[in-house]
Amino acid sequence: MTSTIELTTRWMRACGLAELESGWGEVALLGARPVALVRVGADEVYAVDHHDPHTGAPVMARGIVGSRGDRPTIASPLHKEVYDLGTGECFSDPSLGLRTFRTRVVGGMIEVELEA
Repeated sequence: MTSTIELTTRWMRACGLAELESGWGEVALLGARPVALVRVGADEVYAVDHHDPHTGAPVMARGIVGSRGDRPTIASPLHKEVYDLGTGECFSDPSLGLRTFRTRVVGGMIEVELEA
């Protein structure tokens, strides 16, 4: 007998869009998961794992926000590895990757999609 495990997701409210300053990160505790939220521009928000993939330290919300061409990035504040905010790809070390989460803004509130 085989069983199928169905993964489900849910949207969790993080904070108001107006609470995030553009170009900076903030950490939100969503359930038991710390997520780094980064606002880029007027209403574009990215969510990534708050833990640095290289060291495991919870510091990514304090990362340096920038860009590579038209791709928004965040650099770890510890070792300066640079990650694509949309894909989590590490530009300086392909063996590293930063977990990303989908976001949306509903009624001025930022929501992040997490596994249920």
